[in-house]
Amino acid sequence: MEVTLETALDSVDLAEEIALRIAGEAGFDEDDCHKIGMSVREAVINAYSYGNCQERGRKIGLTLELEHQKLVVHVLDEGTNFSLADVPDPLAEENLLRTSGRGIFLMRAFMDEFHVQRGPGGGTELVMSKLFPSAAGGNGAAGKSPAAT
Repeated sequence: MEVTLETALDSVDLAEEIALRIAGEAGFDEDDCHKIGMSVREAVINAYSYGNCQERGRKIGLTLELEHQKLVVHVLDEGTNFSLADVPDPLAEENLLRTSGRGIFLMRAFMDEFHVQRGPGGGTELVMSKLFPSAAGGNGAAGKSPAAT
């Protein structure tokens, strides 16, 4: 499923609802649905805030793909690309009391695969996936990829 979202806060809720519906229909349990929904929510918030800089004329792309053993989520913004190395560690002592900066940390923790790449036409594309329970041996964390570390 591909959806083009407006750069608006309402898009965050809509993206999460879409992801929850697809994850539930695909057979993920309540816990995994929550993790997928929160990850999509964080990715779209980042696209809205940092990628598109809240500019209403820009769009956010959301794609959810059901592959053989996993659900793959793509969130694409129209901003400038960034490097994960430039994102402060939210667990570093100097960042513990900050009210932002935990989205990428959560996405990495909740999903089995996570990486950032330049979008095909520019911008930043977050690509993350969650293994189906049967593919993960009943534990979604079992299939952590090297990209998730």
